Amino acid sequence: MADNDLMTLHGASVLVCDKDGRKLSGGETALDLIGDAMGCHAEVVAVPVERVADEFFALRSGVAGDVVQKFVNYRLRLVIIGDIASHVADSEALRDFVREANRGNQVWFVADHAELGERLARG
Repeated sequence: MADNDLMTLHGASVLVCDKDGRKLSGGETALDLIGDAMGCHAEVVAVPVERVADEFFALRSGVAGDVVQKFVNYRLRLVIIGDIASHVADSEALRDFVREANRGNQVWFVADHAELGERLARG
């Protein structure tokens, strides 16, 4: 079982997930993370890319939509942390999705924890 850490970054309570946990692969695993976040009053769930199933990045699979919808419903922010260059290189639709997500405030794709801190600092 993976350990998750709760930390405060720029006034936001962030549940930082361990890279070795269960893969974020759909609604059920999203709800597990949401439950963990709600249990410790986190506002943001930061998931390392290593914990995101490949199907998430294949938009036609519907996994990303299912996961994102769960986070939206529970009013929690989802942040995917890590290098997704290989995924976006293979899909124009995913590249567009990532760009649009990063313009908003609900789902972000960031390179590292420092970038997450910068985004949170901007409000």
